[in-house]
Amino acid sequence: MRILLLGGTVFLGRALAADALQRGYDVTTFNRGRSGPDLPRVTAIRGDRTSDEDLEVLAARGPWDAVIDTSGMTTPLVEASTRALARSVGRYILISTVNVYTGWPTDPLDDDSPVREYTPVGPPGESGADEYGRLKAGAELAVTTTYASRATLLRPGVILGPHENVGRLPWWLNRVQDGGRILAPGRPDWPIQPIDVRDVARFALDAAERDLAGSYNLTAPIGSSTIGELLGLCQEVTGVKGELEWVADAFLREQGVPEWVGLPLWRDYPGTWHVDAARARGAGLVCRPLAATVADTWEWVRGGIALEGERFAELGISRQREEQILAAWDARRGGD
Repeated sequence: MRILLLGGTVFLGRALAADALQRGYDVTTFNRGRSGPDLPRVTAIRGDRTSDEDLEVLAARGPWDAVIDTSGMTTPLVEASTRALARSVGRYILISTVNVYTGWPTDPLDDDSPVREYTPVGPPGESGADEYGRLKAGAELAVTTTYASRATLLRPGVILGPHENVGRLPWWLNRVQDGGRILAPGRPDWPIQPIDVRDVARFALDAAERDLAGSYNLTAPIGSSTIGELLGLCQEVTGVKGELEWVADAFLREQGVPEWVGLPLWRDYPGTWHVDAARARGAGLVCRPLAATVADTWEWVRGGIALEGERFAELGISRQREEQILAAWDARRGGD
């Protein structure tokens, strides 16, 4: 099978390339060569997807059975690539996001929940998350408009695992390894449902192989794990127990801790971790245990990776700020 990856070097793109090569596929990647090295044995085509000329050169190197688009973050980018590749690929698989749903992150979701309406310009005061969802909804529209029954839309929730380029799980692993008194968000039984990057890659390649059409949420089963389990697994793999101090959600907000990034993965809206992926499970999605994801990510982190870049810099709070919040928490409880 001939597969084209738009991206193919970072996190999910890397996992896709590795899995496809293991299956014996003929793998081509298209990227600028700036985010990371291509894996050995792929055919790497250098180019910029914002350039119509580069896209024309790429299209001439086809055909491919399917393209998997991991780097289409805006509507214009995806519109350009769908036009350029319309005659060169059989199926267009877009890695989208649960952010396309109007109800995310506040409401429970399923595969048929309403999707945002795409407009080129968002409303005044639009949040970054809403803008991302709106542009991804436009990207989905571009794919379905051009490819119709040859379009596949994959909507993952939070993706974790080795080579994570966002840094959520690495941040927690490093923090737990430091030991001491650890600020833990909310309550330990709060359910979460992250999915391993390798499980997303496997489903995407299965979709290409089986010619699956339509849209699919990709998350671990609802209620399959908790934030307490995640942090406990971090303690287990690092061998550092520390002391988890669970601080109430309302108090963290009073202290100005930004949800989602201040303490990675912390967000207590009821819909954030209540995304049903029944359609994908019916089509063969299997999610490995969270313990495997944590252990394999720790093994990668222990290899001495450098957590750099804009997204890493956005994550977490300093130890000084953590100690300040814990001291305020102690004072609050002492006065109750």
